[in-house]
Amino acid sequence: MKTKIFCDIADFKVIKHYNKKKIVDGFTTNPSLIRLAGAKNYKNYCLKILKICKKKPISFEVFADKPEDMLSQAYKINKWGKNIYVKIPVVNSKGIFMGKVINELSMQGIKLNITAVYTVDQTKRILKCLNKKTRTIISIFAGRMADKGKDPVPIFKKSIFLSRRNKNVEILWASTREAYNYTQARNLKCNIITMPPKIINKIENFGQDFRSMTLSTVNGFLIDSKKSKFSL
Repeated sequence: MKTKIFCDIADFKVIKHYNKKKIVDGFTTNPSLIRLAGAKNYKNYCLKILKICKKKPISFEVFADKPEDMLSQAYKINKWGKNIYVKIPVVNSKGIFMGKVINELSMQGIKLNITAVYTVDQTKRILKCLNKKTRTIISIFAGRMADKGKDPVPIFKKSIFLSRRNKNVEILWASTREAYNYTQARNLKCNIITMPPKIINKIENFGQDFRSMTLSTVNGFLIDSKKSKFSL
């Protein structure tokens, strides 16, 4: 099974560049990335992205906190394009599980990306809410777990096992920190991994032999030393 690679970015020019790459199977965004990209109007900016990303799946997230407002935004976002996955946080800012929101949207056949998932229990609760005919991504934040000293692999193993009962559910490795995370995700048979452009660039260089890497590293030190005109 191939582990699909998504690019985690909202910058229009960067999406335009990576949309042409065969290695990139789709895109993920979030309100923080869209703000970082300089967007002033959420809808207009997303529609601008959709003009270039017409076929590959792309996730746009609701930014409301109340369940009823999330639903309203989700229905609007879903109308923007057929390749859209509407991103819904597993809980809101008060820690309330968004099961009713997930269930309603899933029953309406709206493709979802459930985000900010950290536990097997959350995965179980999400799976119970889904219409098995509706395609759904469950985004588990591996990198943020690792940042806190926690091994994300056991969470993925259990979540992937549970999701196999639903052929329309895909588990996504999120908050990727390094290129080796792709190897981890692939070994786990994770459906998708999303990562920033700089890590995709590293993956494109997979397979370089260690001898050439040694030479490249030493030459880099030598060049910098000469430029600095160091002496003892």
